[in-house]
Amino acid sequence: MAEQVPAPRKKLTPEAERALAEAEARRAAAATPKQPAEEGGPSGPEPTRYGDWERKGIASDF
Repeated sequence: MAEQVPAPRKKLTPEAERALAEAEARRAAAATPKQPAEEGGPSGPEPTRYGDWERKGIASDF
């Protein structure tokens, strides 16, 4: 298979460059921060990780 070579980028206007920079800053600010660890929660994997409550291998759906 032949490697794909990216096409040369078109020269952008200063306004477009600024808009791209602002969009990247918004995406970085909107990234979800890591939640703090739960105190007194269950040990092991999160019991609701599959959408049901799972405890000791038994799943119950609310």
